[in-house]
Amino acid sequence: MKSIYLIVLFSLYSFTVFGQTKFSKNQVVEDLRVLKKSLEGTHFNLYAYTTKKDFEVTYNNVKNKIKKDSLNFLEVTNLFQQVVSKINNGHTRIPFPVQSYMEHAKSGGTIFPLEIAFENGRTLVRKNWSVNKTIKIGAELLSINGLKIEEVLEKIYPQISAERSYFKNAQIEFFTLPRYYWRVFGEVDKFEIKIRQNGRIENHTLKSIKTIDDFEMKREDIIIRKRSFRFMPNVSYINPGNFGGNEDKYRRFIDSAFVEINAKQSKNLIIDLRNNPGGDDSFSDYLVSYIADKPFKWSSRFQLKTSKLLKEHVQQTKDTTKAFWKSVFQHKNGEIYDYDFDLYEPQPKSKRFKGNIYVLVNRQSYSQSTVTAAQIQDYGFGTIVGEETGEYANLYASIFSYKLPKTGIKVDVSKGRIERVNGENKDQGVIPEIKIKDHLLDEEDEILEELLKIIDKN
Repeated sequence: MKSIYLIVLFSLYSFTVFGQTKFSKNQVVEDLRVLKKSLEGTHFNLYAYTTKKDFEVTYNNVKNKIKKDSLNFLEVTNLFQQVVSKINNGHTRIPFPVQSYMEHAKSGGTIFPLEIAFENGRTLVRKNWSVNKTIKIGAELLSINGLKIEEVLEKIYPQISAERSYFKNAQIEFFTLPRYYWRVFGEVDKFEIKIRQNGRIENHTLKSIKTIDDFEMKREDIIIRKRSFRFMPNVSYINPGNFGGNEDKYRRFIDSAFVEINAKQSKNLIIDLRNNPGGDDSFSDYLVSYIADKPFKWSSRFQLKTSKLLKEHVQQTKDTTKAFWKSVFQHKNGEIYDYDFDLYEPQPKSKRFKGNIYVLVNRQSYSQSTVTAAQIQDYGFGTIVGEETGEYANLYASIFSYKLPKTGIKVDVSKGRIERVNGENKDQGVIPEIKIKDHLLDEEDEILEELLKIIDKN
């Protein structure tokens, strides 16, 4: 039961390592070389957010760290991710080492007991799973085992792929400090922490907690994949969940929701894209078709870079008779080209929602949910409410994956670039028209509650 729970929890992170858990120095050095070469050949723009010089320095530093004759899966993954994270692209990464974490958890391993959230430049306790209940939610975490929290984060950041620290912090909130702390510092029996609460500095000693029984089995994930629909006074509310899975089932949910919304004759509709992991444009466009008043696209420009590895991937896993995948073979390796998607037609007028539309976003709105929010904003289909998204509205994305030959470690890489509908080229997330801060420290829904007040006033 517990192992099934962990498998579901990490369903986004697949892993295959050919049955090996130990790798020789030669295997690791060879795969590091392949990693660098493959990133240079496949990534759409490897140096968009870093310099070639900085990337080379990081690569050589990591190479010089490979001294032992035998390295385990976690050690290799952490080394390789340091190289990949230097690219500063959230969609290019070595996935979290699930195999090692599950082995640790199932063997009775322990973990750091505090989850955190970042607010106004401070690192605050969001969940306290320890037996010490004097540490209250909202206490500021200042240090762990002699390291200032800023120093702890600096050691964790190289294991996170992201364009900026705002996005890295959002991922630490989502994937949790306990997991990242274990990944970087290993298993630790106790923690000397310093906190600030009630205006005073306090020192506490915390024991580690069981990874499965005291952490994984008790907590709920920040990311919401479940779809929901309900009515509130003067408002219809829909959360489409992630843009993936069974598309027919998803469309039936959207269809039935809008039948009820229109039957209710609601004047206001809230679409909730917060805490959304993203997915595929075919899902999001179908949702948007119910609020659009004209044909639309999900980007102003979509470009791809083809490569030998991409062609092998497409040949093995995709339907090469489809125009999109066929285009990959119509260009030389390393060539960048535009792919033009057709306009997406809105639903017939009788099916569309015609009232006021509000779209909720926050720093946990990822990938396609960010693109969709930008799309709705740029076409004027609705009003964006909440806080700036963690990811940029213009994305190096369109992931494909491959495995390194010696270790079997999976690499996710961005083969494309998505430009937002209005063509504005800024390195920033989607900025809401109505800005409301999302507090993760409590169970209150500040964004939704504040928006409902605004709607009532209007």
